[in-house]
Amino acid sequence: MKDFFVCDCLQHENKVVISSFVVIAKQVKPKKSGEPYLALTLGDRSGHLEAKMWDNVADTIDAFDQEDFIKVKGLINKYKNRFQLTIHKLRRLLDSEVEFADYLPKTTKDIGELWQTLASFVAEFQNPHLKALVEAFMSEAEIAEAYRTAPAAKSLHHAYIGGLLDHVVSLFRSCDLICRNYPQINRDLLLTGAFLHDIGKIHELTYSRSFSYTTRGQLLGHMIIELEMLQAKIAQIPAFPGDVKTLLEHLIISHHGQYDFGSPKLPMFPEALVLHYLDDLDSKMEAMRTHFERAAELDGGWTGYNSSLGRPLLNSARFLEKDREKKPEVAAEESAATPPAETKAASATAAGTDENG
Repeated sequence: MKDFFVCDCLQHENKVVISSFVVIAKQVKPKKSGEPYLALTLGDRSGHLEAKMWDNVADTIDAFDQEDFIKVKGLINKYKNRFQLTIHKLRRLLDSEVEFADYLPKTTKDIGELWQTLASFVAEFQNPHLKALVEAFMSEAEIAEAYRTAPAAKSLHHAYIGGLLDHVVSLFRSCDLICRNYPQINRDLLLTGAFLHDIGKIHELTYSRSFSYTTRGQLLGHMIIELEMLQAKIAQIPAFPGDVKTLLEHLIISHHGQYDFGSPKLPMFPEALVLHYLDDLDSKMEAMRTHFERAAELDGGWTGYNSSLGRPLLNSARFLEKDREKKPEVAAEESAATPPAETKAASATAAGTDENG
């Protein structure tokens, strides 16, 4: 097992470390002198780390490829307020030399419990066609295994093993709550849309060594893949209503909510609108949670700029906790500086006696 993870950078700043990583990205770039240097993104289950190799590069360029595992020796330092690794030496590792669990982040939640929660929601469906559809997906072993394993995204949110299932269970719970407040919402339709909206990620993404796109995923995207999966599964269900199929297709192609975000169509009926906003909310809340987790060492609650959300973030819980920690000290100082009421009264009486005497 690895001794050093990306999350340990703060404790090793300006120190030389020896550790292993999976190569997330590899680029060969020219120095000002024209000589090549390596610009890498390295990863393990705790995060990503930018790395540069400046010297002896010619002997190393062809020694490894993207998604290979490498062992490196290098200096941890900061550049533009972000940790990076300056590599002195590296070598490619064989798969037999690594523990795969060290390199891919995984949900801390129980996968079996999440899957059971999903199944319990589906068991309550009133629409027999929608219930049969979702259960058909869940009962297909290959799809079920992938659904329980896949991340929900490459990097932006729920980017870990089990992330897709974690995201969808969270969406199911939010959808359930919103349906109680808006009785006009078709609960079964909304939940089916939530189940299907990212199911294409199981084919769009590859997640055996690192998170990246498959060729099919890169060329088609998860929405097109989902439409194909939906149509194939519906073809196996007798007398599935055509109008319900159309609504499901719209839920899939409109859930990003805006043309700029890749939606061919904008949400045009209530369940589609709710799915878009709840999906967007859940992804942003997870992006915030992850950002706070990675910036846990920062004081005051403020983090650096979050590129996916386009702003710096304030961890309000930590901010208020710090405020509560300060208040007892302030109260103690004020108490020491301010005499009790009885003392004040006695002082006033003494002062009055002196003046009248």
